[in-house]
Amino acid sequence: MPAGSSPSRKSQPLAGQLVVFTGKLSSLGRKDAFALVTRLGGGTAEDVNAKTTMLVIGAEGFGSVERSQKLKKAEDLNAQQTGQIQILSEEQFCTLAGVQTPEALKKQYQPTRDLLARYRSLRDDHIRYLVKCGIVRPVMRTNADTYFAFADVATLKQANDDLSQGLSFRSVVKALTASRDGQLVFDFRHEATPAKIITLRRPSGENSAGKSAKLANASAAVIRDTAMAESYFREGSALDDGDESSMEDAAIAYRRALEHDPYLVAALINLANIHYGRDELAEAQALYERAIGLESDFFEAHFNLGNIYHDLNRFAEAQACYREALRLNPYYADAHFYLAVTFEKTGQSQDARPHWRSYQQLAPQGEWVELAKEFSE
Repeated sequence: MPAGSSPSRKSQPLAGQLVVFTGKLSSLGRKDAFALVTRLGGGTAEDVNAKTTMLVIGAEGFGSVERSQKLKKAEDLNAQQTGQIQILSEEQFCTLAGVQTPEALKKQYQPTRDLLARYRSLRDDHIRYLVKCGIVRPVMRTNADTYFAFADVATLKQANDDLSQGLSFRSVVKALTASRDGQLVFDFRHEATPAKIITLRRPSGENSAGKSAKLANASAAVIRDTAMAESYFREGSALDDGDESSMEDAAIAYRRALEHDPYLVAALINLANIHYGRDELAEAQALYERAIGLESDFFEAHFNLGNIYHDLNRFAEAQACYREALRLNPYYADAHFYLAVTFEKTGQSQDARPHWRSYQQLAPQGEWVELAKEFSE
């Protein structure tokens, strides 16, 4: 390597470090923290071991006994070999990495917990719904909290004031949406969790013959190894557990499944979900549409395609997708919720009410049940 071409210690302050985090972080989400360490020349691991060189303790403390075991293990290793593992506070880590410390972050932005303490008429689900509708937009999310800039704090204060005067939350949402009309078109994202296919299924007896003939005609020129494809699908599904660090491996497994069987709809849908989670909407949309073209009775494909249309503000098409998902699976609570949200966005509150009620019945412990009660009145 030519002289002077290697990264400087200043630009790579974590070079050679193997970093483990424990406790809840205030200034960074765990995913962002891992990415930061990598960018600054270090590596990360989930657990403390003999190779660990740095343990960072989140400013929010420990959420469980299990997390505190990392600190105990680091202290035991340091007792055997002094200084083996640097134990840093989150503030010290942020200073070393050149990012905002937790205290600096709180001075610049407002965390949700402080807003809820200040604005007593607002609930956490109110704020999350306003985020889903694009009325307020967090500047940052961490494991510990969600932060808002001043302009959105003013909007939340207005919502609180209106609620405290006895207005319904539906009326508050309508007023706030009207005041920001025209802005929502450009960056709306309602952040639905895609429906995932967990297990492969066999075609039902009454439809299997027709589907088999259709797929046989479609794949006449393709050599299909369904057993190998299903094996890769199961591998991908095991990796597809919500952990960002394993998402790319899951995507690779789904792609390999599709190399062996391009008509394995379950793999198409789950791979599309990964693209959707990365905001790669065009790729996700193409995969969902292909899945529907091959086998139209997977409710997951229709629901997830509806989420994309919703993000693109193509509400009529989103509604059609959600309706089809509910025709195939009328007991899927999230489809009722997002269809209701879509109706509310288009001023069709009367059409939304039965779906708010269905959500309450199907998900009595769901995260949106209190909100659904308000909207269904």
